[in-house]
Amino acid sequence: MPRRVLSLLYVQVLIAIVLGVAVGALWPETGAALRPLGDGFIKLIKVVIAPIVFFTIVHGIASVKDARSVGRVGVKALVYFEVVSTFALVIGLIVAKIFRTGEGFNIDPSQMNASAIQTYTQRAANDSVVSHLLAIIPDTFVGAFATGDLLQVLFLAVLTGFSINALPDRLREPVTHAMDAAGAVFFGIVAIVVKAAPVGAFGAMAFTIGAYGFGSIIRLAELVATFYLTALFFVIVVLGAIARICGFSILRFINYIREELLIVLGTSSSETVLPQIMRKMENLGASPKVVGITVPLGYSFNLDGTNIYMTLATMFLAYATNTELTLTQELTILLVAMLTSKGASGVTGAGFVTLAATLSVIPDIPIAALAVLVGIDKFMSEVRALTNLVGNGVACLAVSRWEGELDPVRLHAALAAGPAAIPAADGPVLREPVPQD
Repeated sequence: MPRRVLSLLYVQVLIAIVLGVAVGALWPETGAALRPLGDGFIKLIKVVIAPIVFFTIVHGIASVKDARSVGRVGVKALVYFEVVSTFALVIGLIVAKIFRTGEGFNIDPSQMNASAIQTYTQRAANDSVVSHLLAIIPDTFVGAFATGDLLQVLFLAVLTGFSINALPDRLREPVTHAMDAAGAVFFGIVAIVVKAAPVGAFGAMAFTIGAYGFGSIIRLAELVATFYLTALFFVIVVLGAIARICGFSILRFINYIREELLIVLGTSSSETVLPQIMRKMENLGASPKVVGITVPLGYSFNLDGTNIYMTLATMFLAYATNTELTLTQELTILLVAMLTSKGASGVTGAGFVTLAATLSVIPDIPIAALAVLVGIDKFMSEVRALTNLVGNGVACLAVSRWEGELDPVRLHAALAAGPAAIPAADGPVLREPVPQD
């Protein structure tokens, strides 16, 4: 393989994933022991996510003199998120009812290992709607960054941005410039850390296969296959239609962010590419203001993959435990899922917690049945994260077009160039797309 090809990050990540699968399959104990490599890479990325989100949003709000336009972007983004997220929930429910995935499993919840889901159910029990809303407000300003809670960071960033926006020009301009410079420093850190993505992907995949094996997929292949195909349908058809309305091809967009998708595939976390995806959206012609608000907000409110998983998995457990649900209960699942999915992080395992929270309001479905999904959740989380990432990218471009701040010329040029159009990571000014040879 030519050295030029091997130097590409996505090629390195792809090779690392293949090697990780091989190690996990051939030497399971060794593969399971490599988990720290994947966890370590995710922790390195999470170190800078909160500061990047904070400085990006603050700069975006503070640099716009018309504060009402910022609020307008936020409202449009939330409306878009709610509509598309509802589509994802409904599609998951419809697919489950059509294929009746799980029927015939005849699972006896009393025979399940309840301890396997104790951690998730405890977290879900503390995740009531009221507590979830109050959790947006951090105990201290620094506390939001210490815990890495994106909703709290978003809350503080909005307050700080509007506060700076209200300052007189002689103070606002230097403070805004300082925020921009600070953000550039953290983007620079990401540029260094992301070079370790192949190592993280290798460790994460080796652990997944070594710890769970291929058998965990085979035993519940029906649910896994249904979820994968439903997510693919959603991306190609639903997000594809939105992309077409916005004037671009969903397949070209997927090709453009393929490096980020491979990193997410290896780590099962969409948070690992948050900084890169924000820069790439700007490089596609979306305004920095819209990117700074829409993308971080989408990580908490626009989780299409998680939404599909929640209704599909809930109905799977209902069929698998021979639980008959009324139309009212099915609608309740939709309504509750709309709430419990909001604020779920892009980190692996969050979807399982929100599923437990959803099941807690439908007592007819034994929550102990969740134990049957523990073994395959790691494989499901990868597709959740991939779908979430694509969904947030399309959402950013859709809101930018809705706001009239999407440069179509730059969009088509960057998509035509593909992954070669990588924005600079060492400053606020982005490079123009570079055509491929």
